[in-house]
Amino acid sequence: MAPAKHSGFPCFAALCIILLCLRHVLAQPQPVFACDVDSNPGLKNLSFCDPSLGVQARVSDLVSRLTLPEKIGWLMNSAKGINRLGIPNYEWWSEGLHGVSNVGPGVQFTSLVPGATSFPQVILTAATFNESLFQAIGKVVSTEARAMHNVGLAGLTLWSPNVNIFRDPRWGRGQETPGEDPVLSSKYGVAFVRGLQQSDDGDKQKLKVAACCKHYTAYDVDNWKGIQRYNFNAMVTKQDMDDTFQPPFKCCVVDGDVASVMCSYNQVNGKPTCGDPDLLTGVVRGQWKLNGYIVSDCEALHKMFYTQKYTKTPEEAAALALNSGVDLDCGNFLRRNVNKAVGRGLLNETTIDKALSYNFATMMRLGFFDGNPINQQYGKLGPNDVCTPEHQNLAREVARQGIVLLKNSAGSLPLSSASIKSLAVIGPNANATHTMLGNYEGIPCKYTTPLQGLTASANTSYQPGCANTSCVAAEVDAAKKLAASADAVVLVMGSDQSIEKESRDRVKITLPGQQQLLVSEVASVSKGPVILVIMSGGGMDVQFAKDDPRITSILWVGFPGEAGGAAIADVIFGACNPSGRLPMTWYPESYADTVDMTDMHMRPNPATGFPGRSYRFYKGPTVFSFGDGLSYTDFSHELVTAPEFVTVALGEGHACLTSECESIDADEERCKNLGFEIRVRVKNVGEMRGSHTVLLFSSPPQLHNAPQKQLVGFQKLDLEAGGEGVARFDVDVCKDLSVVDENGKRKLGLGDHLLHVGSLKHSLKIRI
Repeated sequence: MAPAKHSGFPCFAALCIILLCLRHVLAQPQPVFACDVDSNPGLKNLSFCDPSLGVQARVSDLVSRLTLPEKIGWLMNSAKGINRLGIPNYEWWSEGLHGVSNVGPGVQFTSLVPGATSFPQVILTAATFNESLFQAIGKVVSTEARAMHNVGLAGLTLWSPNVNIFRDPRWGRGQETPGEDPVLSSKYGVAFVRGLQQSDDGDKQKLKVAACCKHYTAYDVDNWKGIQRYNFNAMVTKQDMDDTFQPPFKCCVVDGDVASVMCSYNQVNGKPTCGDPDLLTGVVRGQWKLNGYIVSDCEALHKMFYTQKYTKTPEEAAALALNSGVDLDCGNFLRRNVNKAVGRGLLNETTIDKALSYNFATMMRLGFFDGNPINQQYGKLGPNDVCTPEHQNLAREVARQGIVLLKNSAGSLPLSSASIKSLAVIGPNANATHTMLGNYEGIPCKYTTPLQGLTASANTSYQPGCANTSCVAAEVDAAKKLAASADAVVLVMGSDQSIEKESRDRVKITLPGQQQLLVSEVASVSKGPVILVIMSGGGMDVQFAKDDPRITSILWVGFPGEAGGAAIADVIFGACNPSGRLPMTWYPESYADTVDMTDMHMRPNPATGFPGRSYRFYKGPTVFSFGDGLSYTDFSHELVTAPEFVTVALGEGHACLTSECESIDADEERCKNLGFEIRVRVKNVGEMRGSHTVLLFSSPPQLHNAPQKQLVGFQKLDLEAGGEGVARFDVDVCKDLSVVDENGKRKLGLGDHLLHVGSLKHSLKIRI
């Protein structure tokens, strides 16, 4: 009997292994889609499952088949499936701010796809001032999202990008944005949205994934001294609204054709943004013609009632949101209250149908109702298309182009691997991994820490110097001992998500804790170059380091993504010539000490001593300015082509023909298509190849509280030593050179406009 027992065991074990393997295969997630006609041939007879029909015809057919409870189930992010129509559950909330992220419930990482390419946080990507990179990142994110969707691990509706203006340096979410300038933010938003959405076959009706521009609007206070975003009332002038806060959203919709806009938690001038019909139906849907859906920020409708107490009952809040233009609720507020709102006559079912039509139309454009995605345009994408070498190389390149060199004493950077026999690497972020990603992060393909990157180029010794970024007690003696024996020192300091992130605004804008003490003490004993590397989302008051001759170089590296350490080493050792420019002003600590973060005004007020905000209006001292950034080489500029005057032909009977005018309406018909070209010759007059960011600014006539200067456009040129190239700017006079008046109306100032690139200045006169 014993032999028989033994001979049977291998068979039993093999069977167990087979069953376990089969279970693993069966457990693999499957793509989520509707209209599975292969499994249910009867669905072929339903018009909404017929891809040959137009989107609106399919949507109308689908909506007409639904009961009210079924409709309500598709007004929330965790949409409820309708089995009788072959429609599964769908999770709308997926994130892709700088890589596919599992912050939202629509994305999961498993052994099948353990990570996705993690690009630098947006603020550093914006510092590249490179529109082609903005779009390239979007394309990679959409490719990886589609690949993950095909194996059931990601949704197709990505609630990205964040195009809010980085108005105040203390805002914890400023890291998610393209910075303080509305032109840069607009161009970033449009390019990134196109990268995400544009179909590879050029069909504008189709969406690769659906992007979402957020958070609409004037949202930039999270949690400052106890003031919460959920009940903050942003008091914004009409001028600041149309001049600063709205342009990125307008460009997202009008130029980027974004599929979604997300309304924010806060109120604007006493009205919750998700309950303001003027902002939603009036502007986004009416003026800008959004071709897509409007979604609330998560639990914003809940906050509108329970925190802001804006309506008397929950059903009134639900009705207000839908009647104002919200189509989708991130949360369960509409699910709980819409039925009551309809019953009380506060909400018509036709309004629900309209909201559903926008939601379903987006899903139609994504191919969700076209059957199995494996049989569609992106059906061949899968796990092998995530974290490809090309995608990871792009993440490194973006970080390289974004890193900003803010100070560089002669003979400091780049370091030479041949001459640096010992390198001391010190600081709480020196061996950072997760910190490099910033927030709204996913799981990266891999990490290269600053220490790892630098170790690949030199013999390094490491001392953290602080237990963490808060640096309550710096380990000064150990760090000084290490630094004193090294040929060069790299100090990697800054912040992390414990200092600045969503729901966490800063109060101080200096280096946290005893970091400044550590930096100064280490510099005092170092015998060679001392390079201060600042890893952060917002700017820091590092005036002490700027003034200290012993600190020879300063680099800002943002939150540089999965390949951040490699990119930092590339810049420090000269494999890459830095070309990043600051996308935001770095203020002194006195700014944070004296300026109320909740004051939404952009323009200075001499009567109260308010200094203004951003490079466009701020008149006080800065540590570093918007657009600052050095190179290892030098560039010269020469104006090739630019007009000396532009004439605006006014129609017969125009009031300005008989009376003196300082400005004219910039939206008049005669003002359209009035433009010219500016060409600037750029020459690399140094000894090293480098990329150069050409920033074209305009200083308009000082009318209507105009900006002291404003960005017109930017281009990036890559030039060999001694090489030259030409930056070309097509200037739309009435769009690019106009300003917004006190009533929110765009005006073109008559008289002298100053155009400038670096130290190159050109006067342009606009006349009638």
